[in-house]
Amino acid sequence: MKNKAYVRKKALIIQGGYEPHRPREVAEVLAALLVRENFEVEISDTLDILDDREKLMRMDLIVPVWTVGTLTPAQLRNLLDAVSGGIGLAGMHGGMGDAFRCEIDYMLMVGGQFVAHPGGADITYEVRFCSRDHPITAGIGNFAVTTEQYYMLVDPANVVLAATCFPRPHFPEVWRPTSMPVVWIKQYGRGRVFFNALGHSLDIVAKPEVLTMMQRGMAWAAR
Repeated sequence: MKNKAYVRKKALIIQGGYEPHRPREVAEVLAALLVRENFEVEISDTLDILDDREKLMRMDLIVPVWTVGTLTPAQLRNLLDAVSGGIGLAGMHGGMGDAFRCEIDYMLMVGGQFVAHPGGADITYEVRFCSRDHPITAGIGNFAVTTEQYYMLVDPANVVLAATCFPRPHFPEVWRPTSMPVVWIKQYGRGRVFFNALGHSLDIVAKPEVLTMMQRGMAWAAR
């Protein structure tokens, strides 16, 4: 009996938007991680690719790297239908968690939306893992970063894998000590969603803990 040919999974990375987040470079890093997982990767430099509904439906994973930006109604519907139909969605920082700010349905699919980074871009804080037995986080210990600390509006149904603490109300946005999700997973219809709030600069993207979570998280989310 002949073995069936192995079919590689397909991932689409869509990069662009706010240039200080270095979308092209981040897309290349994420593409390299997906290649390690034996994905066939395509990088698009335009949101127009979301108009190609048939192409989207052939993907196993969509990775937005597009801070801010605007979607047409058709582009939004195609993306929502793709993920709810079973195609995975995964991303990091503003490239997924601060994208398409006018689209409530997009934010609901992602599971949250960036609203502030109290204190600016140079806060040192600890990322603490809430789940150490999930395949995305297994074997990774708590670690510190010096970067933006994302304050987000989040879906309470998210499964939080890692969080950080805003310990004292130093800023008007944080009126009492609170725990803030950093990494989460969720379902959207039949699709899996993975989000990691870290990634403001390339040195944070390149941290071993971040790379490991992104590689595992994208592979986990894929159909």
